[in-house]
Amino acid sequence: MKKLFTRANQSPLTVVSLLLFNQRREIHNRNKKAMEFVAKGWSALKEVDRAAKENFELALEADNSNTHARYWLSRLHLKYHVPGACKAVGAALLVEAANMGDKEAQYELGCRMRVENPYVQSDQQAFYYLEKAADQFHPGALYLLGAVYLTGDCVRRDINSALWCFHKASEKGHAGAAIACGSLLLTGVELPECLTKLSSKRIPLSKRAIMKDKESQPMGRVEMAKEQFEIAAKAGCDLGLKWLERLEEEEKQLLTR
Repeated sequence: MKKLFTRANQSPLTVVSLLLFNQRREIHNRNKKAMEFVAKGWSALKEVDRAAKENFELALEADNSNTHARYWLSRLHLKYHVPGACKAVGAALLVEAANMGDKEAQYELGCRMRVENPYVQSDQQAFYYLEKAADQFHPGALYLLGAVYLTGDCVRRDINSALWCFHKASEKGHAGAAIACGSLLLTGVELPECLTKLSSKRIPLSKRAIMKDKESQPMGRVEMAKEQFEIAAKAGCDLGLKWLERLEEEEKQLLTR
């Protein structure tokens, strides 16, 4: 009876405080439980990474010339919190894999040299490895190489080489390269002759001259640019969709004039 009497005499402010206290305690308990699961998940990830590291090391023991094992082992050392991880070892493995011709390693090494060394003149080395990866048609490397040629950063500016790189990368489904290629085509830059020759190998000679005339016309360039923006849109790039919508609106305006 005494407890009921004291509860009845509690002020509204006290009741609200007790409710807030209970809510906070409940939230704290939920957070604590969640953090326990996070810790378990983190431990499980470490265990998976440890097993992956061991397998890549065994792969290198079996075949020391395997560039894929060397590259993925370098990634584990550089990017993940695996037991025994060492960034110096990871960097050495990455350089080795790149020098042995692995295009993924060449691309990553080129990117790291351009981004992670603001005080070191490594642009030429970065360009070297990106060019090596681009020679094997790595889409990311082709895109970055195109950007280098377009801006003239550490190399002589070359619009045709830039367009060639963008076009090749877009053929591999690279959205950014497709946008860059389509944009350059709209500005009036023509596709390099080597690309037009490759695309017209199976086309009869009687039709090639007609196609060449169409490509030199503004509407022909628009159609080619459209193809590039469609590639970007299919890759999930919103900018590709926006470009297609803009071109469609401009075509409608031309038809209504």
